[in-house]
Amino acid sequence: MTAPTLSLAPVEQEVTSTDEVVAPDVPWVTIVWNDPVNLMTYVTWVFETYFGYARAKAEKLMMDVHVKGRAVVSNGARETMERDAEALQGYGLWATFEKDS
Repeated sequence: MTAPTLSLAPVEQEVTSTDEVVAPDVPWVTIVWNDPVNLMTYVTWVFETYFGYARAKAEKLMMDVHVKGRAVVSNGARETMERDAEALQGYGLWATFEKDS
């Protein structure tokens, strides 16, 4: 009598692939708009205080707001930009966030 032979079939593995590339939801920007209420020194102080920007950078951004009517003050993930805009609004500045173009 001969011993039975075992036949092992190859194990099938499920391979999943996706053609969709998931990109991070960046960049977004926070924009501060010029307003007739806040003093330039106050806007500079807010940029220094909230963002920790050096005086020179804070003053340059403030001048962009004053002269150009707006300045991009931060960029990053949407949630962070939303938080920055809300914080700046809490300081009384006119701030919005939007997807960077």
